[in-house]
Amino acid sequence: MKSNRKLISCIAVLALFASSFFLGRFAAQVAPTISSAIQPDAEENWGLSFQEEGKLPQANSSIEEMGKYNAYYAEDTQEKVLYLTFDCGFENGNTPAILDALKKHNAKAAFFVVGNYLETSPDLVKRMAEEGHIVGNHSYHHPDMSQMGKEEFTKELEELEALYQQTMGTPMEKYYRPPQGKYSKSSLQLAKDLGYKTVFWSLAYVDWNQDSQPTHEEAFDKLLKRVHPGAVVLLHNTSKTNGEILDELLTKWEGMGYTFKPLSEFPAGT
Repeated sequence: MKSNRKLISCIAVLALFASSFFLGRFAAQVAPTISSAIQPDAEENWGLSFQEEGKLPQANSSIEEMGKYNAYYAEDTQEKVLYLTFDCGFENGNTPAILDALKKHNAKAAFFVVGNYLETSPDLVKRMAEEGHIVGNHSYHHPDMSQMGKEEFTKELEELEALYQQTMGTPMEKYYRPPQGKYSKSSLQLAKDLGYKTVFWSLAYVDWNQDSQPTHEEAFDKLLKRVHPGAVVLLHNTSKTNGEILDELLTKWEGMGYTFKPLSEFPAGT
């Protein structure tokens, strides 16, 4: 009888050990799947890789994929058309020259402004609108909006909309540029749900560093070699170089056969 009891006890221990072993292996296999499933939406920084002169660069995402979120960065075309856009974080005296150059060339652009800009430079914003340019939403405080929830994300855009309405007396157009170029699929969807077109870019250069402004030659080298049909161009209004070269730059692009269209004529923006 004692030997039977010992045998039964041994079998029970072995069974418990075996079940624990296989349960542990199962949990180890399932754990990575569960972990990856609950990871938050990945943040990305918009980036470009220029592979061939005069050709559309490689970007973080395809034109088709971005189109699902009513977002775009270039037109897929062989037509020599450019869409000019400017990011306006603050005013340091260069915007009047930029507006003068655009007016001279009858080129309509989009200016993406933040709350500080609208508060401190309402006359320039009014001039933008009066001269036929789009004034777009760059958020009120210029934060990283890629991981924001719906309420916080909406507040950033709607606060700027309200200030624009109060300042200009007309509604703000629904064009949005992500601050710092940071985005996620969820933030793109939030912007789409709010009726916005999200606008990235396919042509830009390092023009934003106030302490190290590019020379005219350096700017032309980048902007003339990288230009391509259907480009959405990003320039910063704070750049002294941009204010000085824009007239000549537009002339050079026109000499290459390019024309300028507003974002309102962009195929994905109609």
